[in-house]
Order: sequence, then C-alpha cells, then structure tokens
Amino acid sequence: MPYSFSVTLSSENDTQNLAQVLAQHFTTGVIYLIGDLGAGKTTFTRYLLQTLGHQGAVKSPTYTLVEPYQIAGQEIFHFDLYRLNDPYELELMGIRDYLETPNALFLFEWPSKGGDEIPDADLIIKIEKSEDELTRVATLTSSSLDLQNALELKFSHA
Repeated sequence: MPYSFSVTLSSENDTQNLAQVLAQHFTTGVIYLIGDLGAGKTTFTRYLLQTLGHQGAVKSPTYTLVEPYQIAGQEIFHFDLYRLNDPYELELMGIRDYLETPNALFLFEWPSKGGDEIPDADLIIKIEKSEDELTRVATLTSSSLDLQNALELKFSHA
C-alpha cells in the first residue's frame, strides 16, 4: 500500500469530515481500524455509516462480534474483535458467510486478533490519541490514488 496520509482530528467535526471523504471514495472492501480503547474507532464508524445513509443508532459490536447494516442496498459489516480469544472463533461464528457477500464493506476493529481468518485490508486507519487525549491523529494507508488525492485536497492546508 504505497499511499499514506495523516490528519489531526481536533473535534468530532473533523472525524465526520474524514468519514465523508471516505464515504465518497471507499464503499466496498476491507477497512482495518486500529487504535487503543477510546481512540475513536466506533465514533469514526458511526459517522461513516451515517454519511452512507444509516439513520439509526450505531453500537459497538464488542459483545456480538459483528453488527450488520444494509444501507441503500449496500451490505456493511462492522466487526469488533476486541473480545476474541482465538481467531478460530470467527470460523465458528460463520465469518465466511459474511465474507462471501459481494460488493460489501467490512470494517474490522482490533484486526490483529483476527489472524488469518480475516482478509487483508484495502485501507488501514490507525487512530492515535494525543498525550492530552483531546486530539487524535488518524493515519490512513491504502493503494488508492483517488483516495489519497481526495484526502490531500480536503485536509492539506497550504
């Protein structure tokens, strides 16, 4: 993945703006969301789903492992693997059935716990808290030149 872009998120509005850019340029594939507890992975996911047209609540699938959404005919699966003890548990829960969904968007929080049971990412979003915990830095890594250009256009300040 040759492209990487970092953006400082000073407010939830910044997170919402980032989600809006991604919603325009990344609607299918696999996104890894990496960050400590409380870094903003689920907050980002909520804004992304709302931008795509979801009207209801967006809850973290910490206990259910997956929360499926259908938005305007689009299948989206939000996985939270934090409580996973063994990647094989994903096989037992039927992850292959989810992964065979054509043209779906898959969001994985805590992807390192998924081992070989989850597909490689098309986009990695790493969210890091600042020392004062008031801001976040999101680093996006992908192979999409279109996404890279959109991020630079939206967030680079000359």
